[in-house]
Formats: sequence, C-alpha cells, structure tokens
Amino acid sequence: MAILKFKDLAFEAQKDKVRIKFLDMFYMDVDRSLLESIAPFDAKGHEIDFKDVSEKRAQRKFFSLLDKGFLQLRNRLNHKPAAYIHRFSGIPLMGTNYFGIVDRGTNIIEIKPMTGCNLNCNYCSVDEGPKSRHRMDYVVEKDYLVEECRKLIDYKGREDIQIHIAGQGEPLLYPALLELIHDLKEVQAVKEMYVVTNGLLLTRSFIDQLADAGLTRINLSLNALDPRIANIMAGMPYNLKHVCEMVRYAATKMDVMLVPVLLQGINEEEMPKLIAFAKEIGAGKRCPPIGIQNFLHYRTGRNPAKQIGWDPFYTRLKGWEKEFNVPLIFQDVGVRDAKEWPKPFRKGEIIEAEVALPGRMRGEKIAVAGERCISVMNCDKEGRIRIKIVRTKHNIFSGVLV
Repeated sequence: MAILKFKDLAFEAQKDKVRIKFLDMFYMDVDRSLLESIAPFDAKGHEIDFKDVSEKRAQRKFFSLLDKGFLQLRNRLNHKPAAYIHRFSGIPLMGTNYFGIVDRGTNIIEIKPMTGCNLNCNYCSVDEGPKSRHRMDYVVEKDYLVEECRKLIDYKGREDIQIHIAGQGEPLLYPALLELIHDLKEVQAVKEMYVVTNGLLLTRSFIDQLADAGLTRINLSLNALDPRIANIMAGMPYNLKHVCEMVRYAATKMDVMLVPVLLQGINEEEMPKLIAFAKEIGAGKRCPPIGIQNFLHYRTGRNPAKQIGWDPFYTRLKGWEKEFNVPLIFQDVGVRDAKEWPKPFRKGEIIEAEVALPGRMRGEKIAVAGERCISVMNCDKEGRIRIKIVRTKHNIFSGVLV
C-alpha cells in the first residue's frame, strides 16, 4: 500500500476520470484507467491511496502521469489552458508583461503571480475576466517568485523597496498570496507592500491575515457608489455593499487608497462621492486617499468610452482638489530611481530563441533566450526560431520572426 499526500493537490473521483485540483484555482483531468495501471486506488481530499504497490513505484508512476497532466492544466474560472511556471520549468520570470516580475528602473518592483479575474470590467486594458478573449493563463510558483525577487532587490541595493502585487487580473485569487506577502516582507529592504484588487474576495478575517502577513496597503478599484453604475463597470453583478464594508474595515488595519478609473459619460458624477468616501473611511494615511485614473484606449483592451484629453482631465482634478481639499495631482508617492536589471538584448538585434509557451493572444508564442521571455506575434513555429527584438523597455521584450 502507498498513500501519497499533497498540500497543493486535491482529488475528486468521477466516473471515468479523476479531477486533480491544483492550488484550488486550476485542475487537470486524468483518465481513471491510467491511474489503475499503477494499482487499484482510492482518491479523495489531498490523498491518493494505491493498493498492493510499493510507495517508491507508486510515486515514480504517479509523478510521471502528473508531469503529463500539467501540460493539460486549466483555469477553473474560465476552463482555459494554463501554464504552471516553476523553478524547474525553464521559463524566466522577467521579459513578459503577463506574469513574473517587472522592473521599471525604480524602487518599486511589480509582481504578477497569475492571470485571471472574477470580473469583466468594461474598461479593462488587458481584456481580462471570464469573457476574456485571451487563450492562455499562467500561474507562478510562490518560491520561484520570492527567489527571483530577492535577487533583484539585492541588485538594486536600496533600503526603500516597494512591492506592487498586481497582474493581469485579480491578485487575491492567487492561492499562495499570504505566503508570498509574508516571505517578501521578511526581506529587510522591503518597506511597503501593496495589492491592487477589486475587493470582492475581501473578508474581515482575510484582511486580518493580509495585515499579519505584512501587507501595508490595499489599492481598491472602486469606480462608483451607485450600484447600477458599479455593475455596468464591473461587467457583471458587483456586490458594492460588501466591498464598501470591507474597505472601511481594511482602513482600520492598514493603509487604503481608492483607485477609480474615470470613464467619460459613465461615472464622472461618481468621482466627488468617491473622494468624500475615501476621506470618510480614513484612507490615505501615508499616501493620497484616492488616485483617480484617466481611462486610456488600448488596442487589445475594452474601450466603452472616449478617452478624455489630458488637459480637460487635469482641469477636473484641480477643481475637485479645491472643492474637497485633497491631493489628486501628485508626483511623489515614494517612487525613486533605482538600478534596472541589465538587458541582454538591444532593440533591433537579431537573436535565436526557443519557443516555450503559447501566448495569451491568438498567434502569439512566448520564446526564451538570455534568461528572458520574449513575446512573438504571428508565430506559427515551434522549437528554435530567429527573431528581431522590437521592444526592450522595462525588460519587457517583444520580437518578430525573421
């Protein structure tokens, strides 16, 4: 008999297959016959029990099946294919805007642990959510993120590092978020750590756990206090009452900053109400209580309104600043220049790379070279390819086939 126990895997036996859940958010389906080829078994909870077989043989056979199963991993929110990026995957954590680490040459390090969202916001710049047109999701191993982030922090050599946990989606969906925050906060140079969230997954106990782990601020994407407008902007029913209650509670445990997006003709009248609400709940202890963002058109995003010109946008902010005596146009939020991780490629350079993953967009592949990921559009090839680098900004690389 061999009983295999797991922390990140859970088993659900079905008629002709066993669904293996990974990190709660992902799953793979394995034919029952493949597991029975190892030995008769029972699978439930976090255990799979193989009969009449040694533990060594059960582990060897099962882990072989598991490796193949990870190639069929899917996101349970949208059932789209997903890739698990871990220390032994051969996939670097720098180079793409989809997952991993983004270094913009400042003391702020952006961490993207996974893709996927529980809302379909009508203004989403990356077209995320259950109705997204994206063809692929990604999730990164927590220890891999911490390990690579520590290297970057050491390289920057500063004692005022801020960790910005965001991603193309809702970061509170990341199953290992508390552990990620705790491990990064243990780094002496990390002074601030904040997450950008739509707030739906917050509970009082979760907020307490986030604060205990070391989170210092929540940036809340709250776009309206009118339920009808909030639903429109969320692209689906949005529990506004719950979010407001949770952010009010969060403001007693850590700093809070509201970060609404201003959509012309949709939520303009909500901005004064949101400013007043931010002041009321005590947001902005060490940062502005609210940071109103101008909606920007993105080719691959959702564009439900016209973009407001920057001069009219700032004119409105100045008016609200005067009315509410609150800073809305601010430059210094603790951002300082810091060494940027060296870039292995120059724009215009032709290199060889290895296709490693499907991209999120149709026809896109993610290739690897020089310890960087490189997004390659209109790529129908596998294996070794030659590409011309067309983007290198912030160590985010794009290339085209040559």
